[in-house]
Formats: sequence, C-alpha cells, structure tokens
Amino acid sequence: MDLKILLPFSVFMEKARVDRIVVETVDGSLGLLPHRLDCVAALVPGILIFETRSEGEIYVAVDEGILVKVSAQVTVSVRNAVEGTNLAVLHETVDREFLNLDERAKSIRRTMAKMESGLIRRFIELHHER
Repeated sequence: MDLKILLPFSVFMEKARVDRIVVETVDGSLGLLPHRLDCVAALVPGILIFETRSEGEIYVAVDEGILVKVSAQVTVSVRNAVEGTNLAVLHETVDREFLNLDERAKSIRRTMAKMESGLIRRFIELHHER
C-alpha cells in the first residue's frame, strides 16, 4: 500500500510499500492490510501505526480526521500530526495538544453560537420595531 498523510496546508508524509496500518476510529481500532476492501473511516485523536519492511513500525500521533482507502492508496487527512518513536511521548502529545484543541474548539463553537443567537434576536427585535 501507499500511505499519504495530509495536513490542512501541506503533505505531512508519504510512504510507499506499507505492509500494514492501524488507526483509531470512532468505532475503535481499524487495521488495514494490502488486500482489504476499500473503505472510509472517521478518525479520532490517537496513534497511527504503520509498518514497512525497510523501516519497521512507525508511529504518528494524529488529530481527528478521515482515512480513505482506494485500491492500494491510503490517504489520511488530519488537522495535526507528529511523528515519533516513543509511544509514551506520543500519547502525552495526543492528550496534551490534540484533545485540548478539541476542548478549545468546542468552547469557541459555544461562544459563536451565543453570538449568533444574540444577533438573530436583535434582528427580530429590529424587525418588530418597524
């Protein structure tokens, strides 16, 4: 398989001849082998593991995103990614950076929703004043 990991504004990594891939999805772990049927999966923050004969196992901490497998091409599109060799450090990265970003994003969405509802309420008030 060929693996490509995409970030919003760049290609994070491209690897050819990948023997296996394991990712964390909303439904649990998903393993991909070269002859697996094509699929699409929603990813959660976690560790993506893939293996090549020449390099062995490689670990990448990924933020939420999506995985698409078509034939021998696997494309992973995520918001953030960090490559590393120490799983403990990568797990800390996921916990500290990626999950905290999700909390900040939720907070921003709540604030935006309050602002939007306030704006809509004000438009309704202006409309009724006419």
